[in-house]
Amino acid sequence: MLRSLASALRLPRRWRPLETRGCASSPADADREIQVCALKGIDQGITEILMNRPGARNALGNVFVSQLLEALAQLREDRQVRVLIFRSGVKGVFCAGADLKEREQMSEAEVGVFVQRLRGLMNEIAAFPAPTIAAMDGFALGGGLELALACDLRVAASSAVMGLIETTRGLLPGAGGTQRLPRCLGVALAKELIFTGRRLSGAQAQALGLVNHAVAQNEEGNAAYHRALALAQEILPQAPIAVRLGKLAIDRGIEVDIASGMAIEGICYAQNIPTRDRLEGMAAFREKRTPRFVGE
Repeated sequence: MLRSLASALRLPRRWRPLETRGCASSPADADREIQVCALKGIDQGITEILMNRPGARNALGNVFVSQLLEALAQLREDRQVRVLIFRSGVKGVFCAGADLKEREQMSEAEVGVFVQRLRGLMNEIAAFPAPTIAAMDGFALGGGLELALACDLRVAASSAVMGLIETTRGLLPGAGGTQRLPRCLGVALAKELIFTGRRLSGAQAQALGLVNHAVAQNEEGNAAYHRALALAQEILPQAPIAVRLGKLAIDRGIEVDIASGMAIEGICYAQNIPTRDRLEGMAAFREKRTPRFVGE
C-alpha cells in the first residue's frame, strides 16, 4: 500500500507554462464563458478563472463545463500557478447551479452522462495541485455550491446566498455535494441542509464553518473577490512545493485512519526533503532574511 502511495504522491515533472499568459483581450476571448487571467507584478503566481455566462447566471451548461475542463487541464500543467481563484464576471451571482433549461432537452440517459461529467469536473477542481479559492460574491446554489465545495478555501460576501437546494427541485446533489458537505460540516448538519434545501447567507455560512471568511459587500459587488485575493497573497510567498504537498497530505490523509494518514504525511515530507526550497528556507532562517522560493 505504501509503495503505491509513494508512486501516487511522487512530485510531478516540470510543468509546461501556458502558451499565453495574461487576461483575455481579443473579442473572441471576451465572449468565452470561461476566461483565464494570470496576474502580473506582485501578484504573479495567482491565476484567476473568470466565470462569464451572464445570460444564464453562470449556470453549468455543456459549453461552460467543456471550457472549464479545458482550462483546468492546461493550468494544472503550469508550474507558475501557485494559487487559483474562481470568481464570477456576473454581478450578484457566483454560479446558479445546473442549467435546467438545457437539461430539460436531454433524455434520461443524457442526463446521467452529463451529471457524471459534472461530478468529474468537481473532482478535477478538488484534485488541482495548487490551492484553490472560491470567491462567492453572490448566489451559489446547487452545483454552484458544489463547485465552491470542491475548492480548498471559500470566501463569501456576507449577503451572498448559498445552498444545496436540489431537493426543492425533485433532485439530490449529484456533483459531490452529498460527499463534500458532510466532510466540511459533519454528517448531521449536512443532512439537515440537504434534506431541507435551506439557503444560507454568507454570514450564516461562516458561522457554520462552510466558508473561511465572510465580508461586507461593496458597491462594486466584488468584496469576496478582494478578500480571496488577499488570502491568495498570503499563500503566494510560501514554498510552492511544500504547499502543494501539504494539500496532498491533507486531502489523502483525511480519508483514512490516523496511522495511514501519518504514513501519507511521511511520504509527502520525504518528497519535500530534496527540494531547493527546503534548503533555501533553512538558509534564510540562518541568515535572518526572507526566503526566496522558486518552486524547485
